Amino acid sequence: MQRILFFFGIVALVAGCSQTVSSPPLAQAEEGSAKSSVSSGECPQSRKTPKAPGHLLKKKNPQTSPAAVRDGKELYHKTSKPFTCETCHGVKGDGLGDPDFESNPPARNFTCKATMGPLTDGQLFWVIKRGSPTTSMPGFGGNLSDDEIWKLVAYLRTFAK
Repeated sequence: MQRILFFFGIVALVAGCSQTVSSPPLAQAEEGSAKSSVSSGECPQSRKTPKAPGHLLKKKNPQTSPAAVRDGKELYHKTSKPFTCETCHGVKGDGLGDPDFESNPPARNFTCKATMGPLTDGQLFWVIKRGSPTTSMPGFGGNLSDDEIWKLVAYLRTFAK
């Protein structure tokens, strides 16, 4: 666990040098509604994550079959490296992972429709691949193929339904 926290600390330190932009749809969702708890995770969640490049931001997930969702589930819970998504985001995708994992801001709550709805498939792909500056989210592009990342996106979409 100490290795994971050390890794996140280095990622956050290096990523903190990047310029960020607010996501207007999420900001509007926060202004228009009181915060509520979904599976005990914060909802909606504020982020200042850089936007994916335009061509990728608008890209639809090419991996949406039931088999792709099953593969994404396997990656999320068991096989992604260097650690599983479940470690930080929780078994239920609610942002409540390992109690020893500390993150500021907290891990993304995938069960929150107000947070997940405005995020495009391409944006989710880009964040998984490259990481999210000023958060504990590392990039997985060096460990997962693009197809695997798209399968994770397909599975993440099942949490907010």
